[in-house]
Amino acid sequence: MFSREFSRERKTPLAEWWWTVDRPLLAAFFALMGAGVIMSFAASPAVASRLGLSEWHFIVRHIFFLLPATIVMVMGSFLTPRMARQAALLVLAFGLVALAGTLLVGYEAKGSQRWIAVGGFSFQPIEFVKPAFAVIAAWLISEKMRLQDVPGHSMTIMLLVIIVGILLLQPDIGQTALVVFTWAGLLFISGISWWLIFMLGGLAMAAITGAYFFFPHVTRRFDAFFNPETGDNYQVEKALQSLLEGGWFGLGPGEGVANRSLPDAHADFVFSAAAGEFGILFCLVLVSLIAFIVVRSLLLAQQQSNLFARLAVSALAIQFGVQSAINLAVNLNLIPPKGMTLPFVSYGGTSMIAVAFGMGLLIGLTRRKPQETIPSGLPISRLTVRQEAL
Repeated sequence: MFSREFSRERKTPLAEWWWTVDRPLLAAFFALMGAGVIMSFAASPAVASRLGLSEWHFIVRHIFFLLPATIVMVMGSFLTPRMARQAALLVLAFGLVALAGTLLVGYEAKGSQRWIAVGGFSFQPIEFVKPAFAVIAAWLISEKMRLQDVPGHSMTIMLLVIIVGILLLQPDIGQTALVVFTWAGLLFISGISWWLIFMLGGLAMAAITGAYFFFPHVTRRFDAFFNPETGDNYQVEKALQSLLEGGWFGLGPGEGVANRSLPDAHADFVFSAAAGEFGILFCLVLVSLIAFIVVRSLLLAQQQSNLFARLAVSALAIQFGVQSAINLAVNLNLIPPKGMTLPFVSYGGTSMIAVAFGMGLLIGLTRRKPQETIPSGLPISRLTVRQEAL
């Protein structure tokens, strides 16, 4: 009976969704979620015990947040481009208000005032702002490319300045970098001048330099990174130790030694904890899965004739990839710690649901529409594309 709902002959919304969604991409997301659960079982008990909690505390909460995240992602994949824009606009409006609220009623954690507590739950507004900004920025830029009199770039820059300004006041340099990378990637894909790209790169370097001199929290992290003997590198050292002790095949679930004393083994450093228990090969598979999601999303983006869909999917894929890259780079001690989660893998309800929202929109925007598909090709600024009124 249930299988009939997925039959191609039946014109139900569920059947239409099943036969138009990109199933390899959907499977990759669910595989990443499954890997996150497995890694939670391995890394979370030691952290919970150290905090005097039940060994199942973080595991249960991880699975608890995974359920609404799955629902949000699937529901998002049902949205049309018009509905996706509307949903992103609502989330962005709510997120900006909440983000500004962190400066007034937020509480500080790990050197930044980025959290808001509501009814026993706490969340980071920026997690919801990121995917919503990517979609709305894509919409504004696509409108500018379609209708030259629309101030799309100016409005996008205004949004960026508001978001970055609030983030720097918290301060949260990691999320600032991610938002700017998303915006810059969107501009690059839309076909801006290389001179402007170099100028943006120079401004980014100037911003990082300024953050080092004006924010003590950032100064400490950079000093600890470049001068390990003078800084507090306990967490990074334990993460590297966990990476090395596992070898190719790992020590086995629950057998890791270094991650037992790794404070954020279940969150920001879950990749290192997984390497200790499951080995480097498992981590390579995980990285390959993330790379598959990013590359396939970008390829699917180039098949969309709807200009907004092309840009939005590209922006969301870039954001997903850059966030993953930042987390992995921190685990490998290539950059200073940023407090960035690994999407769908690290513990964190806010991050998981927010990423699910963005990826749900991505899946929905890449659903097959035979009448709208075109051959791949860049730059899209030189391609005449019919803008669908959806």
